[in-house]
Amino acid sequence: MKGCIVDIEGIKVGTVTENRALTGCTVVVPEEAATAGVDVRGGAPGTRETDLLQPMRLVNQVHGVLLTGGSAFGLDAAAGVMQYMEEKGKGFAVGPAMVPAVPAAVIFDLFNGDASFRPDKQMGYRACENASSSPVSQGSYGAGTGATVGKILGPINAARSGQGTASRKAGQLIVGALVIVNAFGDVFNRKGEQIAGPVCPESGSFLQTSEIIKSGGDMGTGMYNTTLGVVATNARLSKEGATKVAQMAQNGLACSIWPVHTMWDGDTIFTMSLGEQEADWSLTGILAAEAVAEAVENAVLEAGPAGEV
Repeated sequence: MKGCIVDIEGIKVGTVTENRALTGCTVVVPEEAATAGVDVRGGAPGTRETDLLQPMRLVNQVHGVLLTGGSAFGLDAAAGVMQYMEEKGKGFAVGPAMVPAVPAAVIFDLFNGDASFRPDKQMGYRACENASSSPVSQGSYGAGTGATVGKILGPINAARSGQGTASRKAGQLIVGALVIVNAFGDVFNRKGEQIAGPVCPESGSFLQTSEIIKSGGDMGTGMYNTTLGVVATNARLSKEGATKVAQMAQNGLACSIWPVHTMWDGDTIFTMSLGEQEADWSLTGILAAEAVAEAVENAVLEAGPAGEV
């Protein structure tokens, strides 16, 4: 096991990193269409095609999932993913057209670099070209290039973050997670120790967002956040099962980020089921939550200074 999302056979990940503008995008590509679900829990999501993944909707499978910077502008990159999939003959045949299903979600990173440069159709296409089953780069890469956490004191006092990945195994069941951590709140490791948060201008040490809020601190400066994730598994899941696993995977964010799922976050997690492994939904969700929590920690620990990887 590589300890990342590509431990799931048939999963590839591609990234494009723009260090000068501090933005980028990350695409998770299944070799074959994957049964998918989603859970959107933050109060300010920026998403595309998430309604498609609700259990009562017609379409059960996706051909790729895009995570991107650029706020709502970055959703343009999904068109590049769709073009790439169409050229490869992937999608749903609808009359004379092949229509790929490509859900997407964004983080707000416009304050961290060049706000006029956003991921676009070309960048989404390039991310697909770069997709491979090689170990995923962690830290300041892809959609995590401009990510930060602990935003309550403004962008200048936020801590660097990025993208992270991890995996878990129980018998033959494997679950992997890839996250882009751009949270309003602070990040804690598996021992409960704070490893990122707003930086005190005087001491340079981390403050705790929840304590600032409880003391009457202004939360208006925190409106540019969101943590995104993709969970992939070799478990054979229905659309309902994939949705339940996405819900349980959000517990990994609650274990590692506090506060989480606020009105200033757009926290969204997708699930992709690629295998034929028989597995209990709850067990799969437990492994997903554990992988997500570790991936969040990795995203922060591997992050480099702004503009560096």
